[in-house]
Parts: sequence; structure tokens; C-alpha cells
Amino acid sequence: MSNLGAGLKTQQWDLNTMPKFEKSFYKEDPAVTSRSPAEVEAFRRDNQIAIQGKNVPRPVQTFDEAGFPGYVMNEVKAQGFAKPTPIQSQGWPMALSGRDVVGIAETGSGKTLTYTLPAIVHINAQPLLAPGDGPIVLVLAPTRELAVQIQDEASKFGKSSRIRNTCVYGGVPKGPQIRDLAKGVEVCIATPGRLIDMLESGKTNLRRVTYLVLDEADRMLDMGFEPQIRKIIGQIRPDRQTCMWSATWPKEVRQLASDYQTDFIQVNIGSMELSANHRITQIVEVVPEFDKRTKMTAHLERIMENKDSKILLFTGTKRVADDITRFLRQDGWPALCKLLSGSSLNAVANNHAAIHGDKQQTERDWVLNEFKTGKSPIMVATDVASRGIGMIENISPLSILTRSPDYPSPILPPLYDSAVVRLRSLQCLLTACTRALLAYITVRLGPSVNTGSKFGILGRLV
Repeated sequence: MSNLGAGLKTQQWDLNTMPKFEKSFYKEDPAVTSRSPAEVEAFRRDNQIAIQGKNVPRPVQTFDEAGFPGYVMNEVKAQGFAKPTPIQSQGWPMALSGRDVVGIAETGSGKTLTYTLPAIVHINAQPLLAPGDGPIVLVLAPTRELAVQIQDEASKFGKSSRIRNTCVYGGVPKGPQIRDLAKGVEVCIATPGRLIDMLESGKTNLRRVTYLVLDEADRMLDMGFEPQIRKIIGQIRPDRQTCMWSATWPKEVRQLASDYQTDFIQVNIGSMELSANHRITQIVEVVPEFDKRTKMTAHLERIMENKDSKILLFTGTKRVADDITRFLRQDGWPALCKLLSGSSLNAVANNHAAIHGDKQQTERDWVLNEFKTGKSPIMVATDVASRGIGMIENISPLSILTRSPDYPSPILPPLYDSAVVRLRSLQCLLTACTRALLAYITVRLGPSVNTGSKFGILGRLV
């Protein structure tokens, strides 16, 4: 993957000769201006909003105070939202100001809308696309599932402005994506690998990009996309507005912000480290490798006593995902047999009801939809499915089983980051049963550490 993008030409930017563009649109509402510093501080404190940087705008408390044009507000109010979330209250004035922004908040907090609505305003202030122009707004995302969900939001809220978008990601044919890019789109949502492929083949360019979003920046770096991100940013004019959104604030993300953002302002909602959802009951079992399947079967039998239950079984590797699925089918689990019965079995004969990165997008979508609709109450997956499951509704009660890999490696934190933590927004009791190797815990945490307290902090071992 490191050679990906080697064919991209190094861009030479002369800002004196480049077309100017507008990126500052925020005008503070009189209601916001009239609030005393004490009232502003109390609002931030009550909503766990922390800010960093110079001249950070005050937060808004209603949609009308954000100052969005009427065509944007009509779309927002049509969705029936009562009020902005904390990240939106503080993030909208920051993004509309044209400044480079860093936003740290947990998944499910409304980050997508925080950058999508300012992007619509930004696009409508720019000259129309000419033939051969690339997008005005570029959103980079780590996974296909997240990219598709971002596209759904962009389509929903950009409809009234007739803003065109496309989603560029691997695992599907390039033809429709190439056609969209050739017709011209104002918004491109992309995963790094497929976007670089399009750039190298000359199917699009980033010369018109003036609003850049890195969504789930920490996850992209965890997945090894940093070289590709840097190559992509090198194709974008340096005076762009860059918004970086993340669930955590590790040193790698801080370095990326330092390298590609200028005098950025930052908002943190809650802690900068992922923390446990109090609705999640966590059960940690440390067992030898040969006991894992016996324990797993016992948990499945207990959980499935309730016919309404659903089970997500996460594994650390693609191979284990397929192995576990095969084992469960051979053991006669009706849910999995039902998932792969009849004509559906012929459609996804090689899928084994497991979702991971080697599966075609159509296969992954099919399996995920079977689980969402309740046709199969059990799904085996690697963390590639984590974004898709975050949108599942009405699935209480839900249990999550995660297995550690067969070797010492820091795989458990990413699994929690992308699986359990993404389910924070579900209004149901979640049970996370984690079986890990004793050697893994001894090596990573040390023999004197209370493992229960360590696993109480989801996503990061601190």
C-alpha cells in the first residue's frame, strides 16, 4: 500500500496567481452576543465542552442562532431535531468561521452534521463547477460503511441546494464512480485508497477543493492510511479550510493536525479518551485458548434463551471470522442456518455469514441487512462492520462477544473502539463479553494490574 500514490505529481502552489475563494461565513446572532461570559462558560461546563485556540467563537444554543441560510434550516427542521448536540453547538460557529478546526467527540455525537451543514454553505458561496473540475468539498473516511453513511447525510441536506455528491470506495466497480466524477460533483466522500487510484488514473483532480474533512482521523491512522492521507493532502491547495474530526486525540492525530492545519481551533466534548458507556455491562473472562469455543457456545446458549436477542460476535482477524462462522453452522445453530438457507445461500455461498474486508461490498451489505432486519440474530464480523451496526435500531436486547487473537497484539482496543463504543447511541442495555488470552493480558497490562478496571475504559488501555 505504501507505493500507492507514487504516480501523483508534486504540486507547486502559487497563491498569488490562484483564484480567491470565500470561506468565512459566520455572523454571530444577537442572542449569542448578549450572553455574558459567565453564561457562556456555564453552558460549556454543563455540556462538557472544552475549547483551545485563539478567538474561539461562542457556542450557539438553538438552530436559529447558528445563522444557517433558510434552505439549510428547512432541511434541519424537517428532520425533527429538538436542539443542536454539544459538538454542533460549538462546532458550527467554528467551522462557519473559515478557520481550521479540530473536533474531538465520541461516535454518535453528531459530528457528521457538524461539518456537513457548513460544507453546504461553503459550496453555495463558490463559483459553479466547470467541465473538468473536481469537487469543492472532499471528505476522507476510513471505511466504506462510514463513507456511505456520510453520503446519505450529504444527499439529505444538500438536496434543496441541488448539490451533487459521489462516494468513492473500493470493493465495488469503478464505472459508476468514474461517471459521477466525470459529470462533476461538489462533494466527494472517499476512502484514501480508491481516491488515490482515481487521481493516478486522471479520473478526477483536487484543484478545486477548498473544504477538506478528515472524519475519524484516529481510525484512519490506526488502519495505516497516514501515507495515503499525506499524498492526498499534497494535491490540495494549502489555503483550504481543513476540519479534522476524531473520537480520540492521540499523538499521531496531533502531529497530522500540526502539519496540515494553520492556527487551528479545537473543541473537545467530554474526555479526549474513550470511556465506558454506563449502559454497557462488561464481562471479562480470561481463559485458555482451548476453552474459548466452549465458553462461547455456553454464552450463545444462555443469550439465545431469549428469542428476541441478537448477537454480534467480533473477531480479531478475517480467518477467525470465517472459522467461527463455519464452526457455528456445523454445530447446528439455527440462526446461521437460516441466514444461509435457500436462494440466499447461492447468492453468498462464500460469505459464511461473516463480514470482513475481503468480502465484496454487496456481500457485506446483504449480510448486514439480514442482521438489521432480524432475519438472522447472529452475525460474525471483524471490526469492518462496526460503522454499519451503529445505525441499527430496535435491536434490544443485544449482546456483543469479542475474541482476542491467537497471539499477543494490541488488537482489543481497536475492536472496542470500533464495535462497542460505536453502539453508545443505542438506547438499550449492551453486554460486552470479552474473552482474552492470559498471555495477552500479562504482556500488555502487567501481572499486578486489575484487569477489570482496565477493561472498564473502552477503547484505550490507560
